This record gives sequence, C-alpha cells and structure tokens, in this order.
Amino acid sequence: MFDGFDALLLARIQFAFTVSFHFIFPAFSIGLASYLMVLEGLWLKTGKQLYLDLFKYWLKIFAIAFAMGVVSGIVMSYQFGTNWSVFSDRAGPVIGPLMAYEVLTAFFLEAGFLGVMLFGMNKVGKGLHFAATCMVAFGTFVSAFWILSVNSWMQTPVGFEMGANGEFLPGPSWWDIVFNPSFPYRLVHTVLAAYLTTAFVVGGVGAWHLLKDRTNAHARTIFSMAMWMAALVVPIQIFAGDMHGLNTLEHQPVKVMAMEGHYESHPDGAPLYLFGIPNDKEQRLDYAVGIPKASSLILKHDLDAPLAGLDKVPDDEQPPVAIVFWSFRVMVGIGFLMLGVGLWSLLARWRGKLYDWRWLHRAALVLGPSGFVAVIAGWITTEVGRQPWVVYGLLRTADAASPLDAPAVGASLLAFVVVYFAVFGVGTWYILRLMKASPQTGEKGVKRTEKGPVRTAGITPGPTQNPGRDPDALPSSDEEATDGR
Repeated sequence: MFDGFDALLLARIQFAFTVSFHFIFPAFSIGLASYLMVLEGLWLKTGKQLYLDLFKYWLKIFAIAFAMGVVSGIVMSYQFGTNWSVFSDRAGPVIGPLMAYEVLTAFFLEAGFLGVMLFGMNKVGKGLHFAATCMVAFGTFVSAFWILSVNSWMQTPVGFEMGANGEFLPGPSWWDIVFNPSFPYRLVHTVLAAYLTTAFVVGGVGAWHLLKDRTNAHARTIFSMAMWMAALVVPIQIFAGDMHGLNTLEHQPVKVMAMEGHYESHPDGAPLYLFGIPNDKEQRLDYAVGIPKASSLILKHDLDAPLAGLDKVPDDEQPPVAIVFWSFRVMVGIGFLMLGVGLWSLLARWRGKLYDWRWLHRAALVLGPSGFVAVIAGWITTEVGRQPWVVYGLLRTADAASPLDAPAVGASLLAFVVVYFAVFGVGTWYILRLMKASPQTGEKGVKRTEKGPVRTAGITPGPTQNPGRDPDALPSSDEEATDGR
C-alpha cells in the first residue's frame, strides 16, 4: 500500500510523529518535577498540610507522565539505526558521546532517586526525601541539557574535523561542541517553555476546580501559584525568544527568511508580515498583511536596516516556507495569549478578585493545553526551518537516510501510529481522570501493589512491624514523617 510513496518522506514523518509524542511528556515532566520540589520545600518550611496534599496529588500525575516520556524516548533512539543509519554513521562520533552522557548522568540520576521520591518518604526521613525530589528535578534539567546540546550542534555545527570517509570527528575541544553557538539560547528558551507548559496545565486544573467551587483552598493555591508563574515568566520567555531569534538570524538566516515570509530582499527596511499565504511556486507571499519596516526594527533594531530574502537562496536550499511561517505564528500567538492571561491575573490579584473572576478561570482552563501546542509549533519551526539539512550546511537530509524501501518505512509508521494512540492515549486519559478529581485533605500518595516491586537482587525484607499500614504510603500529616526513620 506504500509502493507509490517516497521512503525519505515517510521516514521524516515517522520521526516527526514519534518525537512530537515524546516531546509532550518531557515538556510537562521537566516543569512538574520542579513544581513538586517547590511544593515539598514549602511543606517542610511551613508544615502546612495543604502543600503536602498538593505534592501527593501531582506526584501521581508526574509518575505517569515520566514513565510515558521514558518509553516514548527509547523508541526514537532505534530510528537512528533503522531509518537514519547514514546520519548515525557520519555524525555518530560527535553526537553519540553526548547522548551517552545524557544516559549516564541524567537518566541514571532520575532513575536512582525516582523510587525514593515516589515510595520512600516514610523510610528515609523528610530531609533525604526532599533531596531525592531535588535530584529528580535536577535530572530532568540535565537531560534537557544534553539533548538540546545535540540538537543545537546539528543546527550550528562547530568544533569538529572531517574524516577521510566523510565522518564528523570531534576536534581538540569538546567544550566547543557542547556549548555550540545556538545552544545557550535554545536551552533557556526550551526550559522556560517547559516551565510555562506545566504552569498552564496546573493553572487549568486549578481553574477547573475553582469553577466548581471557588472556596476550595487547594484549588486556590494551585491557581495562584500557576498565575504567578505565568505573569513573571512569560515576559522573560518573550525576551529569551527574541534573543534566540537574533542568534538564528546570525547562524541560520534562511530559517528566519522562512519564518518572516520574506521571499524578496528588502534593502530599505523589511515589513513584519502578520498574515499571508506563502506561495513557494511563485516565490511570493499572497494576501500579505504586514507592518512596514517592523521586521527590520525587531531583527536589526533599525527601521531602515536591509534584510535579505529567499530570492538570494537557491531553490534546493529553501525550507518549506508555509510550514515554518505558520508554525512560528502559532508559537508566537500562543505566547502572547499566555502573556494576556498572566497580566489579567495580576489585575485580578490587585483587585482582590483572583478567585472570583469566572472569565479569567475559563480563559486559564482553555489555555491549559496551550503550552503543548506552543512547544510542538516551536519544534516544527526549528526542525523544518533547518531543511534541507540534517547537519546544517554540511549534510543533507536526503543523504542521511537509510537505503530502505517505502513499504518497509510505511509499515513501521503505521504500527507506530496505532500503538502510540492506543498506549499513550490510555495514559493521557488516566492523567486527565486524575486531574478531574479535586485535591483532598489527607491526599493519598503513590502506592505499591500488594506484592511490591519486583526485586532482582538483594535480600527480601521481612514483614513490617505494622502490617496494617502501607509502608510506602506518603504520610498524611507532618507528624507522621519523622526525621531519621
């Protein structure tokens, strides 16, 4: 059934599909791990039961999201060997060690402390348990560090030498490879996006429960913390995005041309096109609506600064403009909607109406999943805008694919679609079900099954001294979690 398809296109669609699914879960778990760290820290500092209830409420959701992120991430690594073997062969000496560092540092750190975080509060004491939570949160950041370093090197490759067989070989300094020109900007922009994604999910959940009962103390705290995050971090993210855009203009100007819809060069100041229909065939933006010279002002800080267009770029080196043009506008548009809700919440807080303005709650609920849409749109802008290169300016995507026939790639793509929607659809449904329930006083934490986790080594522990109590349940009050126990 796939005989008439292009194997390269199917391979690209397959990787895009799997990485889009995967990106959703780390974008949520990175921010949620830090949120859990804050909640547990507040509980330890204040002793308020409310913070412990919220910690246990979100811990269950984090456990499922983290697991789905791990499973979906493992699948992608296999595609480097199946669909992109030429890329793996040529770029492996550079990106292979960086991805190995992600496993050896971040993944092992998260895996080592996740069990303590989920099950060990009664066993290790409050201080050590909080340290485990901090390590899990730090591990999610370290994971993002290494993966974004790999991606950034593919966008702005430096610090390498070309081998005799066309391999990219590490140069004398790994620091140049890790901290490549676009990496700091991409790291900050992506991590802030993950925090905002979590903030608006948390805010949406809080808004949902406030709409049902505005006196709910747990929902009030959830909503208030999320809106503080939105109000304070969205402006920082907009500034970080602007800096990232300027860096992209310096190192990947063709991507910026596609983002801006600049088919033509503008020697006396380029307009900022708000809307339009990209026409690659005719090399023009149809029905364009723009602000004269505003693009030059944003990108060059000069109204009359010249900006080159795609008319200076060969046709075979241009990305698909329509995809990049619209995905960029989706990302930016959602960012300004987030800013609007953040400022609206500040006004409501100043007026003493944060928990009373129903339309604010409805807006926050609608924007609950907006962070996921924004990060996927941003990823599409970054990756499609890099085309036709997989290592920018050096290795074309068409030259990086495995020599596979279309039916082989199409069959695996179809299998991925079916399995992903079945498995991750159920997981997402269960997360939404947990979110639908309101946090309660004395919230139950993550519990083991009756038999407990499977043990592959070590001695089997004896029966607990108090068989009537689950030894792995989180404490229901401050007094139950005594230090040193």
